Amino acid sequence: MRVTVDLDMCASTGGCVHQAPTVFEIRDDGMLYILQEEPGEELRAQVTAAEELCPTGAIAIVD
Repeated sequence: MRVTVDLDMCASTGGCVHQAPTVFEIRDDGMLYILQEEPGEELRAQVTAAEELCPTGAIAIVD
């Protein structure tokens, strides 16, 4: 699985960080960073929740 984020669409609301804190991070500059572009399958449920909860639809999972 590969995680992508359209940073032009991202509003940095932080919901993804709460769902998958080992995959996403919002830094002091207010921007979202992907900590693991290819997280393991054990994180799929967390990353899927982050994707589904993203208010702007900026997160995508590519298998």
